[in-house]
Amino acid sequence: MDQPTPSSLPDAPRDARARKSLAALRAAMLTLLETHRFDDLTVRQICKEAGIGYATFFRHYADKDALLSAVASQEIADLIAHSAGLLFSADMRGSTMALCDFVAGHRALWTTLLTGGAAAMVREELLAQARELAAAAPQAERGIPKDLAVVVSVSSVLEILGWWLQNGAGMPRADVAAIIERLAIAPVMPRG
Repeated sequence: MDQPTPSSLPDAPRDARARKSLAALRAAMLTLLETHRFDDLTVRQICKEAGIGYATFFRHYADKDALLSAVASQEIADLIAHSAGLLFSADMRGSTMALCDFVAGHRALWTTLLTGGAAAMVREELLAQARELAAAAPQAERGIPKDLAVVVSVSSVLEILGWWLQNGAGMPRADVAAIIERLAIAPVMPRG
């Protein structure tokens, strides 16, 4: 099933140099987040890692927060693409495993996104993209407004993932997937 493209993602620039600069900045942010806390990063470090000039950064982003927002938007779109089955599939375990596998594969970034200063922005962006997808999903459990089901599920999933990234490093992904299914998804899914 084709999923809608989230409207919150910016259009790609048409200029090849601009596309190259944006890709380099995003890659630099991802690389630096593997070894540095977001709050400790500077625009100069990002530019150095990206191999672009300091002024070029500001042609694309107002500050490092705007760059993180762009990176987060793309990562959230990728996360949703990997776990859209949460909304569209009867295979909740497979979908929650895909979600956990994706987050584990990008652990440093998602730790920053979910437990750092960007957590509120990530929540709002994920809610916006999930609401778009939910429009095509079946109605949640009878008596629960669809939008409320999305808010509760997204918030719960983010809290569980954030907890896992901070406290449960040794917990197997399958266990985290089962917790997400049981606490965040099953309570709001329509009963067969």
